Amino acid sequence: MSQTAAVALGAIAGATIFLGLPVARMRGLPTALQGFLNAFATGILVFLLWDILSHAGAPVESALRKGSGSGEFIAMAAIFAVGVGAGLLVLVYSNRAIFGRLRHAGQTPGPRNLAMAIATGLGLHNLSEGLAIGQSARAGAIAFAGVLVVGFALHNITEGFGIAAPMTTDPKPASWGFLGLAGLIGGGPTFIGTWIGYLASSTYLSVAFLAVAAGALLYVLNELFHIGRRLCSPPQFAWGLLAGFLTAFATDLLLTAVS
Repeated sequence: MSQTAAVALGAIAGATIFLGLPVARMRGLPTALQGFLNAFATGILVFLLWDILSHAGAPVESALRKGSGSGEFIAMAAIFAVGVGAGLLVLVYSNRAIFGRLRHAGQTPGPRNLAMAIATGLGLHNLSEGLAIGQSARAGAIAFAGVLVVGFALHNITEGFGIAAPMTTDPKPASWGFLGLAGLIGGGPTFIGTWIGYLASSTYLSVAFLAVAAGALLYVLNELFHIGRRLCSPPQFAWGLLAGFLTAFATDLLLTAVS
């Protein structure tokens, strides 16, 4: 498969994130429904965090089996730890610096800021997905690359909804321009990752991207749980959380079944 064709497939896989974004412009929703949508998005991100950590941890465990004192294991473990820490703490301290004054005034960062943080974390995740597509295409595994594109495209639809759901609580609808920017940040890295993956294959790079994405999602989930406690009761939140998790899990099972 040529580089152009591989990158085109990566672009298709990333573009489906835009299909879930129009939910952000829905208005007049009851508070209970807003809470359920927020919990549903949280469930999706909980599954993605589990999925990301599984994929990021696998190479570390593989290196450990070769020897706990090996240079490969030490490097993998360090990249994993630094990546998770960077993804989490950079968002914590940057948001503290930007919104510290607002919090002292009794305000909190708005839904759009949270949506952009979600898009950033998912963008890092999708960068690693693009690496997988590019590496498969470069190796000539065209059928497997196609399966990856279909699976990631389905996942990205749910990720688009995860970005959009917090914005349903904003009294002022998000502009189409803002949604387009969020979509580019969340889905665009799939295209970039495919290009990088086609040119170079690196397990270390993949672990780094996945670890940073996991750290970013840890920050986002903390914020979403806080919003969920404000919008709905624990049983309502639990049902939405379960529905979102199982929806994302079913999408992943579909990918596994097809492959």
